[in-house]
Parts: sequence; C-alpha cells; structure tokens
Amino acid sequence: MRRNVKLCLLLWATWATAQPLVLKTSTILDGKGHVLKERNIVIENGRIVRISEAGEKAGYDLSGLTVMPGWIDTHAHFAVHFDSNHRVEEGGVGSKEAPELSALYAAAGAYATLMGGFTTIQSPGAEVDGTVRDLINAGQLAGPNIITSLRAIYVSTGTPEQIRTFVRKAKADGADVIKLFATASIRDGGAQTMSDEQIRAACGEATALGLRSVVHAHASSGARAAVLAGCTSIEHGALLDDETLKLIASHGVYFDPNFLVWHNYLENKEKFLGIGNYTEEGFAYMQKAIPQMSDVLKRAIALHVKLVLGTDAVAGSHGRNAEEFIYRVRDGGQPAMDAIVSGTSAAAEALRLGDRIGTIAPQMAADIVAVDGDPLKDITAVRRVVFVMKNGRVFRNDARMNSGIPSVR
Repeated sequence: MRRNVKLCLLLWATWATAQPLVLKTSTILDGKGHVLKERNIVIENGRIVRISEAGEKAGYDLSGLTVMPGWIDTHAHFAVHFDSNHRVEEGGVGSKEAPELSALYAAAGAYATLMGGFTTIQSPGAEVDGTVRDLINAGQLAGPNIITSLRAIYVSTGTPEQIRTFVRKAKADGADVIKLFATASIRDGGAQTMSDEQIRAACGEATALGLRSVVHAHASSGARAAVLAGCTSIEHGALLDDETLKLIASHGVYFDPNFLVWHNYLENKEKFLGIGNYTEEGFAYMQKAIPQMSDVLKRAIALHVKLVLGTDAVAGSHGRNAEEFIYRVRDGGQPAMDAIVSGTSAAAEALRLGDRIGTIAPQMAADIVAVDGDPLKDITAVRRVVFVMKNGRVFRNDARMNSGIPSVR
C-alpha cells in the first residue's frame, strides 16, 4: 500500500511538472507600458511560453485583478533590521549581534520583500546577503532573486590601486555588482568624499571585470565624477542640478532616486535616533530631502533620464517596498504607468537582466504579481498584493483558485 501511495505521488509530480500552468487574467500591465485584456498566461518549467486568448482551463483565476511582472527593487538593504530592543541593527561587520541571528533577520527581510510583490532585489550590500542569496537560489529559503555587492567602497578604502584590488576581491568572493560611496550621507550634508581618481579606479576596474557599478551620490560633483568614470547607476541624488541630470541622460546612466527611505526613517525616528549619524541634525537633513527628491525627480523626468525604482529599504520598510510607487506618483509627479515600468522592465534592463525578467512575454521568467485594483487609476492599489509567483512557483495566493493548487508560504 505504501509503495502504491509513493508511486501515485511520483506519477502526480511528473504529471504536474509536465503540464502547463495557466493563469486567467482580465488586465495585464506587461511591464513595457502596454495593457493586455482578457488573456491567459501559459507557464512551463518556470517560464512564460505564451500569452493566449482566454479559453484554456486555468489553474489560477486572476480575473478582476491587475497582473504585472514581479516588481524589481534596485536598491534594498533587506539585512538591516530592528533588534529585540527595537533599535536598528546593520547585522554586518562590527555588529554585536551573533552572525546566525543576523542571518535569520536577513532571511525574514527577504521573505517579507517577496510577499510584498518584489521578486528581484539589488542589495548594495552586506556580507550576509551572499549567504541568503545562495540559499534562495538552492531552494532552501523563500525570497526574491538577490543581486548583491556584499560590501561597499568608501574614501577610506584606500588608494586607487587598493580600490582596484578591493574590486577584484569582491568579484572573487561572489559580488554581483560594485557599490561605492562617492559622497557623504545626506545626514552629513551629502558632499563629495571620494576623489575623482578613486571613483575612476572603482568603476574602471568594475567595468574591466564585466561588473556594473552603482554609486551613492547626493552632490552633483560626486555624480558627475561617477558618470565620467563609466559607472552605471547613480543612487539617491537629492542635490543634483540640471547639468548633472543632463550628463546622466546623455551617457545613458540609470538614475535611482528614493522616497520610501526618508519617510521610513522619519516614521521610525525613535528606533534610529542616537545611533551613528542618526542625530537631530541628520533627521533635519532627511526631512528636507523629501521635497528635494520631488524636485529632482520632476526635473529628471523632463530631461528624459533613465529612471529605475529603488527604495533604499532598511529596517521598518521590508515588505512595504511598493510604497515607492506611490511616492513617485504622488510626490514626484511620475505617471503611474511610467512608475510601474521603472520597477519592471527598466529596472531589469539596468540590472542587465532585461532578457529574463521585468516583462510578461514569452520566454521570460514567470515572475508575476497581482494586485486588487487598478494602479493606473489609483496607485495605492500596489499596497493590495494578492498573488506572487516567482519562477513559476506560487508563494502567495489570496485570490480565487480553480484547481486547488496550493501556494508556498
């Protein structure tokens, strides 16, 4: 009897693997700016094989929802968390926290991010990121695809040659991207810190090794140096002037302004205040950053800068990454469809993954999110995630089901 049960389970698993999975939809935002109506998404082996006219028997009924490619956050720190004392903890080098506890918090942050609709994130970065990334890739943990720098380059990293050595070591250790701090934190005024020579060394070595380089840069001087050094993305940019934005646009460099991070800091002020540069003065700078970011984003849109969606999510915002869409539309004046594209196909292109993720189309990974409502009419619909699929595997399903196929929670 037991052997018969095992055989039946094996036959069922073989049949389930072989059978295409069909998602019935009424509205798809394909990630490229198009709206598709009354279509089925057919999936095999974790990939979309076709978009068909409605009619096939569906395993999941997503009609009445808005279906999109799994969202992509190009700047999230899922390992940063609040500890048992409700204080921020980086969980990295110098932490007093046990490494295994930091790893558990990081896994929890990654899981919350996935449940919030983000199937790919870039974390620039923490050492623990690599371990969590590898376990997710091996199927041992539930979480988004993770791209990480593992660590970052600062002015204190050393001479240009020492920085080149740092970049080579980072790649050898498994870094997917290089992160550098060309300027100070906005809490310290945001002025350029790394020299132009240091920036050229970091981005030049990254390019030579086939890696992208993302640059923390608030001041225009640091951002200009990064663009001219061949860096691939400017992060934050609260103090950028028009000439710098034009330079970013002319060089095809991606720009990742952030809103969620500032709101999150202010909403959780008591959990940060008094740690490092989280001072009253630092919080005053962050308060000013919100209208500054709105102004920068509006000017970047007018100057046709290539915009991607990143949140700089830290403790307090994991799983709430989609709030960035709302801030972009409400405060930055970005059209809702453009904001969604910035968090799907544009972000995928910036990560050099545009042929794999970020679009609902044949041959693309079956990374799919569905929300209750129409974000083109009401952008707050992104808060109401009811379905999350990654690589054809359902991790969240609060929607109707036809087949009884369970989600993985």
